[in-house]
Amino acid sequence: MSAMKRKISNGVGVDSPNKRVAPVQMSQDQDDDEYMSGESEDDPQQSFPMAISNNSNQWQQTITSVIKCVVSIQFANITNFDTELCLTSEATGFVVDSKRGIILTNRHVVGPGPFSGYAVFDNHEEAVVKPIYRDPVHDFGFLQFDPKNIKYMTLSQLDLKPELAQVGTEIRVVGNDAGEKLSILAGFISRLDRNAPDYGALTYNDFNTEYIQAAASASGGSSGSPVVNEDGYAIALQAGGSTEASTDFFLPVYRPLRALRCIQNDEPITRGDIQVEWALRPFDECRRLGLTPEAEARARSLFPDKIGLLVAELILPEGPADGLIKEGDTLISINDTPISTFIKVDEILDSNVGKTLEFVIQRGGKELKQSITIGNLHDITPDQYVDVAGASFNNLSYQVARCYCIPVKGVFINDASGSFEFSTFDKNGWLLQSVDDQPTPDLHAFIEVMKKIPDRQKVTISYKHVSDLHHENIHVVYIERHWQSTFRLATRNDKTGLWDFTDIQDKPVEPSKITPRNAKYIDIPFEDEEKAGCSSLVRSFVQIRTISPIPLDSFPHRNEIGHGVIIDAENGYALVSRRFVPHDMCDIFIIFAESVDIPAKVVFLHPNQNYAIIKYDPSLILADVRAPKLSSTPLKRGEKSFFVGYNFNLRLVTDDVKVSAVSSINVTPNVLSPRYRGTNLDCILLDSKLCLECDTGVLADSDGTVRAFWLSYLGESNCDNSGDVLYRMGLDVTDVLDIVDILKQNKVPGSLRILDAEFGAMTVLQGRTRGVPQEWISKFEDVSHDEVKFLSVQRVSAPILNHPVNPLKTGDIILSVNGNIIKSMRDFKVMYHNETLNFKVIRQKKELDLIVPTIDTSSINTSHVATWCGALLQAPHHAVRQLMEKIPSEIYVTRKNAGGPAHQYGIVTNSFITHVNDQETKDLKSFMEIVKKIPDNTYVKIRLVSFDHIPIAISVKTNYHYFPSAELKKDDKGDWVEYEYKNT
Repeated sequence: MSAMKRKISNGVGVDSPNKRVAPVQMSQDQDDDEYMSGESEDDPQQSFPMAISNNSNQWQQTITSVIKCVVSIQFANITNFDTELCLTSEATGFVVDSKRGIILTNRHVVGPGPFSGYAVFDNHEEAVVKPIYRDPVHDFGFLQFDPKNIKYMTLSQLDLKPELAQVGTEIRVVGNDAGEKLSILAGFISRLDRNAPDYGALTYNDFNTEYIQAAASASGGSSGSPVVNEDGYAIALQAGGSTEASTDFFLPVYRPLRALRCIQNDEPITRGDIQVEWALRPFDECRRLGLTPEAEARARSLFPDKIGLLVAELILPEGPADGLIKEGDTLISINDTPISTFIKVDEILDSNVGKTLEFVIQRGGKELKQSITIGNLHDITPDQYVDVAGASFNNLSYQVARCYCIPVKGVFINDASGSFEFSTFDKNGWLLQSVDDQPTPDLHAFIEVMKKIPDRQKVTISYKHVSDLHHENIHVVYIERHWQSTFRLATRNDKTGLWDFTDIQDKPVEPSKITPRNAKYIDIPFEDEEKAGCSSLVRSFVQIRTISPIPLDSFPHRNEIGHGVIIDAENGYALVSRRFVPHDMCDIFIIFAESVDIPAKVVFLHPNQNYAIIKYDPSLILADVRAPKLSSTPLKRGEKSFFVGYNFNLRLVTDDVKVSAVSSINVTPNVLSPRYRGTNLDCILLDSKLCLECDTGVLADSDGTVRAFWLSYLGESNCDNSGDVLYRMGLDVTDVLDIVDILKQNKVPGSLRILDAEFGAMTVLQGRTRGVPQEWISKFEDVSHDEVKFLSVQRVSAPILNHPVNPLKTGDIILSVNGNIIKSMRDFKVMYHNETLNFKVIRQKKELDLIVPTIDTSSINTSHVATWCGALLQAPHHAVRQLMEKIPSEIYVTRKNAGGPAHQYGIVTNSFITHVNDQETKDLKSFMEIVKKIPDNTYVKIRLVSFDHIPIAISVKTNYHYFPSAELKKDDKGDWVEYEYKNT
């Protein structure tokens, strides 16, 4: 469990390294990096220094009583909402009403969206907390627990005394340091009138309040800590700090005290605003902006301890003050009450929501009176969101609008995923303008538009990013509502602390029937008549678009665009790399001539040669689509060929090439997140820069006969986490002819049998050194036509449950299989249709005969997945078994939601669940049978084994309200069917 540090650097928000943000103008007292102190993963071991003074025993007595009121808060933001991202973190709070169980903490802890958490008291008793209030603007909120749950200590509370905060006051910050035991930090208040710190754009910021400043060096996890004086009163609330100095920022507790009293009296917490952002500016700056000497003298007389007045910095368009107040105006009074502080402004506005007040301002040396109606801050603070098509939406908030000076209206995409994924790096900050050419001015208009859109429909949307409002984006999206079937409205309920869900539409409108359409191909132009036979190869290429809604088998991508090659135009079959079609839990579209798209489905996944066969309905395309002639002669090293392929810009390119090598290769595995990769390959390598820029292509003779498919292979992750390594190599057509022959009979290939081991090439010298006798070396030299090499076992996969153990061992040198010498990977083809094979191997310089079983590939394709407490579970897929010697259980954690209980309580990705409440769970079926009986909000003991066979025992608290249990299974027809369980 970790937390996220928020800071600014050089005036530009860096909430995320890939997030697009606009420059933020910093005030004079905001030139240091600033962070929200509750969140730190950069240095989780950092701790509060113990700096207790020796002035008296009073502090010892005060601290002893204070720490009984302070709690550590472990919490999760369940989902993205408004400016906040889905995450799990920890912070601090303190009891301010022990009878009602009310805890005061920061607003950026409570968060604006769904929240789940618990408080840990000083004696390590635990209580579930629910949010009952989060301020729309200021950085405070309240959580509530049931006092009856605390049985072994007497609850006490801290009283809020904001007026006791004075310059020079000695203070202590008592807080939680990154989840560790409570620590104590000493300091002295140095300022009472600092403008609110700025943490960057597109994240939460406090404004329109002064902050207290002190040199206290608070670290991550201390958000929400009480700032107490020697008498034990909470005089401020820890909120943030500087990363470049030992400076901390505290929120005065005037407004928290008022809100607390409203809660205690069962009164609504009214919050008024005119959508103007003010800043405290010194008198000399106010003069330069037009403050008259008479007004300055009057203000200095009324407020002798103040250094300046409030100046308007930002007025939101279409807000109550738009056109009445302008940037640079100095605020003199409201309803004849002279103004010098934000606190007085809050008092007046909060007490007069809906009323019209008279604001006196000075502009350019003139005094103006403006009548302004006070708006309701709660009305411009979103309390609803909609989940549909894999994305999440809420009404634009005041928080976001003020960052970019735009009206507080419109639909904000807080999680641009699924059908609305505009960027793999930038998931929020988008404003939706229209869907299917229908305007979406607010959330409810958006809902009505989405109700009418059929599933699988392609619609045009327009949208902008808040950091670039000059540019409108027009995009065609595919509305997918069958894998991600949720279409619901979530509404905040401050009584229960939960968000209530309302299903908007049980089933989407049925998609319209597809009619046959025509597409025009333009052949490749050639001046060289010898290559004229290749001109029609463009008619054999199709663009492939894949939408993968669930990270099945640990595959990382959601949407992919590539190309495939038609191998049977009459029956409608195409070959495509498994980089683009990794599994069959996906939607696939085949696009012909960049003109017509037709849905397709997976009919065959080759277990190791990195290709998939997809089928489409050929009657739906009227274009002259052609399957190329396929050669029956393998390519050899040194042969010349002609390359036709598509580069990373999806443009067709051609080149004359020569085969530089035909090598036996295994694609390097991704050990951090095992997923499908090509293994036991005989790959064609080319010395061509152009080919290495192409993900898909063919190698052909001058008459257009295809000799090889050029494919991309997904490998390991880059060491700098910049992405995945891609390999681009050729697959000889002779390796797929058997499958093509079956397809031409309009039959679906059955499952193959494979050797569950990886083999690698070694030189004759290495083989001789490891014990291969000269007799066998001579036999290999006689039958080898290109290069002489041996194949040895590099890995043996962990056996499948109830399957025989593979007798091969790492290091075995393969001599022959079923009496045939094995000189290349292609010679293993005999495995596809035999249950056992007779191997002759060299092991530890001894010649051995082994009977090696093969496995049916139907047993390694995933057919059952489940979600539980935010974790995606499945049987260990083949890529996992390839990297392990023994599988601890048949329940593998593939992914987990960042805000779910699985993440919050420490279920580790790439681990295996072996027991639930000490009951053994060998497979997913037995696991689901047990957890379906476990009630909601119940602790469950989970025993796991890590990928490295390290046993772990943890407890997880169920949260079925936000994370219900569900399963996806294949039925008898091979279709995926979803089952959701209503745990009680």
